[in-house]
Amino acid sequence: MTKRLDHTSDPLPQPLRRYLDGPVPRATGYLVTIYGDAVAPRGGTVSMRSLIALGRQAGLSETLVRTAVSRLVGAERLEGTRVGRVSHYRLTPGAEAEFAGADRLIYAPPPQPLGWLMAFGERDLPAPWARIGGTVWAAPDRAEVERPAGLVMSAAPVSQGQGLRDFGAAHWSLDEADAAYRAFAEAWSGVTEALAEAPAEGQGALLLRLRLVHDYRQAALADPRLPEGALPEGWQGAAARRLFVSAYLALCPEADRCIGARLEDRHGLLPPETEATRARLGGLRREAALP
Repeated sequence: MTKRLDHTSDPLPQPLRRYLDGPVPRATGYLVTIYGDAVAPRGGTVSMRSLIALGRQAGLSETLVRTAVSRLVGAERLEGTRVGRVSHYRLTPGAEAEFAGADRLIYAPPPQPLGWLMAFGERDLPAPWARIGGTVWAAPDRAEVERPAGLVMSAAPVSQGQGLRDFGAAHWSLDEADAAYRAFAEAWSGVTEALAEAPAEGQGALLLRLRLVHDYRQAALADPRLPEGALPEGWQGAAARRLFVSAYLALCPEADRCIGARLEDRHGLLPPETEATRARLGGLRREAALP
C-alpha cells in the first residue's frame, strides 16, 4: 500500500522567503519544470495528487493544475493511468526525448561552440538556425544542432573583431536572452550565501529548487548558444550559469529527500535518488569545480 503523503509545508528561513515572492508561475510551464527536474529522472510518472500538492505550495489552485495536466495530455506530452481512485501521469515517448534534450541543456550544457554551420536551400529551419540572406542559413556548430538535408558546411571566421558581434546581434535575439539571464541573476542574487547561513529544509528546499530551475530554464531556452565572439559585451550567461549551479547543488540534498518522502507514482513513493540524478549531480559538481 502506498504511504500517505505528508503535504505540510516546511517553513523557509526569512532570508530565503523572498526568492519565492513575485508572480505565481504559469501552471503548464511549472508542471513541465516539475517533470523535468523531479519526475523524469525517477521514471517519468507521478500521481495527480502529488502534482496538486506541489502546485498548491507554489500558489496554483487544484483547478489550474488539473487544467494544465489536461493541456499536456492534449499536446501528447503526458498520458494518464488510474490505480484505484488515484490518477497517475507519465511522460509520453515523444516527451521523454524532448525532456532529455532540455535536461542536457540545463544540467549538462555542451562545450562552447567554436565555429559555425552553414546550410543552403529554400526552406524554413528551426532555432538556432537563422536565415542570413537569400537561401543561406547559419547556426552555431554544436553536436546537438540538427543538420538539415542538403548541403551543409562548417565555417570559421578568418578575422572577426566587432564584425562577429554585429553578425550575432543582427540574426539572433541576443538582447532577449541576455535580459532573461540578467533578470535571473538579479532575482536570485545572494541565494547561495543565504543558504549557507540558514539552509532550507524539506519541502521549502524543493520549492526553492523548482522555482530556481523554472526561472533559469526560461533564460537558457532563449539562448542560441553562439560562439563567444558573437555575444554582446557584458553577456550575462556565464554569471547566471555559475549562480544556477551553486544554488542547485546547495538545495539538492534536502530537495531530493523531500521528493522521496512526498511524491508518489503508482508503485509508491519516488526514490530520493536514482542513477540519473546521481549522474546529473556528478556533472554539476565537476562543472562547479572548474576555474
